[in-house]
Amino acid sequence: MMLVEETSTPDAALPVEEFKAHLRLGTGFSDDAVQDPVLVSFLRAAMAAIEARTGKILLTREFSWTLSHWRDSTAQALPIAPVGQILELVLIDADENETVVDPGDYRLERDHQRPRIVPVRGALPTIPRNGAAEVVFEGGFAASFGDLPADLAQAVFLLAAHYYENRSDTALSGSVMPYGVAVLIERYKTVRLLAGSRA
Repeated sequence: MMLVEETSTPDAALPVEEFKAHLRLGTGFSDDAVQDPVLVSFLRAAMAAIEARTGKILLTREFSWTLSHWRDSTAQALPIAPVGQILELVLIDADENETVVDPGDYRLERDHQRPRIVPVRGALPTIPRNGAAEVVFEGGFAASFGDLPADLAQAVFLLAAHYYENRSDTALSGSVMPYGVAVLIERYKTVRLLAGSRA
């Protein structure tokens, strides 16, 4: 299985000015924008760390997920959440010929923990022998940072500030998650269920 991020969050969508205010950086100077690239990098790092820790996508992006077999032909859990829409389902045979599956044959079952692609009737289409299925979908809580759940937005600021304030500490572990951030994101962590159709 392989998950690919097909689109990325543009710098313009990141809350640099709000982050400056959070850090209480001075404003009104001619060189106000000097630190912007650094602040952008810390915001991106914080978002990536929170997404990795929770399995949830913050700002909406497009992804493609390729797999060689369905775990359960009556419902296949998607690897991340939340998912807004499935854009395309493609079957790829051993010779790399592609067949687009009729969108009327499947639907998205929305869930904050484990969204799934399910057949409208019967089972999901058979994946060709030695082939694959590619699911293209749009995932994320919101298109803009201001529309994120307040606790997740605050967690991003807190973690980005932690990275900023410790930027000269070369011994800082990449796995460090401050307590306040961990508390804010706790309820978003993916729940692992044992049933094969949900795991």
